[in-house]
Amino acid sequence: MLVLGIDPGTANTGYGVVRGGDVGFPSLIECGVIRTRARDPLPARLREIYEGVLELIDKHKPDALSVEDVFYSRNVRTTVVLGHARGVILLAAEQRGLVVNEFAPAEIKKAVVGTGGATKEQVQFMLTRLLRLKSVPTPSDAADGVAAALACLMGANLPRLGGNGRVREPSRPAASTLLAPPSTTRRS
Repeated sequence: MLVLGIDPGTANTGYGVVRGGDVGFPSLIECGVIRTRARDPLPARLREIYEGVLELIDKHKPDALSVEDVFYSRNVRTTVVLGHARGVILLAAEQRGLVVNEFAPAEIKKAVVGTGGATKEQVQFMLTRLLRLKSVPTPSDAADGVAAALACLMGANLPRLGGNGRVREPSRPAASTLLAPPSTTRRS
């Protein structure tokens, strides 16, 4: 299973493409950020994000898209603008027929680290371990996109949105099947 994970933002939208397999560890295919210029008007920035996500989908042909859900900031404007960015990301996924997985930041942390209160550094450390990387994906927005993809592969067992916004039950194997080697015994 190939998952495109996205950490939405209007300045930097982080992304990570992660492949989960029947055997062994998941692997990082690509990560990075879609950058927009702060001086550009919001509609132009949203178009850049939208086109960048479409380009990633067309290039990698993922099976699913995993996106960080809106967190509620004290600054209402920040929350609303982030919602606009998420909207164009969801639109791109819908236009390409992808299953969309939405995870709250705490759910991503819990899937990757084991606790929803994990620090950014703890998440980054676990990314390097789980994906067998020599260093943390950079910049941090890209690492957050990778974490979103990994959370999907690690099986936060939530209903998925797809098609025309209808809830679909997960149709993928359990996370243990995706990440564990094919064996009847497990080593600790």
